[in-house]
Amino acid sequence: MRLYAQTPARRNRQVLVDLIAVALIALTVWAAFFVRDTILLLAEPGRKVESSGDGLAEELGNAGDAASDVPLIGDVLKKPLQSAADASTGFADAGASLQETVTQVADVAATALIVILVLLILVLWLPPRLLWIRHSMIVRRLADAPGGADLLALRALTGPPAALVKLPTPPGGFADAWRRGDQQVIATLSEVALAHTGLRP
Repeated sequence: MRLYAQTPARRNRQVLVDLIAVALIALTVWAAFFVRDTILLLAEPGRKVESSGDGLAEELGNAGDAASDVPLIGDVLKKPLQSAADASTGFADAGASLQETVTQVADVAATALIVILVLLILVLWLPPRLLWIRHSMIVRRLADAPGGADLLALRALTGPPAALVKLPTPPGGFADAWRRGDQQVIATLSEVALAHTGLRP
């Protein structure tokens, strides 16, 4: 199995396309994590709310504990302070919930970007590469089989005429020479068919 063509021009194009595909995949992953980090910036207010709520709840709790030591009215003073501390804990929980939501959105967005864009790149890149690999294996197997040169010559005759224009035309034309079994012409046409696939004799 050959991964790349033997002819320099086609091989260079294949290598270039492969490098571009790999670079695009790497760029996609980087961009997805950049988007994730950008979305996570939205969690900063949640962190501040959580921190402030926890700090306020702790201070109010301490104040309530201190107020409970006041003779006669300690329990009366502690109750509103404890209620305020509980409310502050609720603010802290809301801040933590906001952070969790933002993190989930960031993770989903990054995953979706990676999956969708990488799949798109793979769909555009892999099938043509795999098709060429399969095609080159078939052509090489055909070239090595008995009578394969004749079939490749026929393939060159029925293929793009631009490749034949560059060759010296034998007496009576290429088709007539192929029908007569001219081995020199058949070999030349076979080389043209192989070169069209990116292979050498």
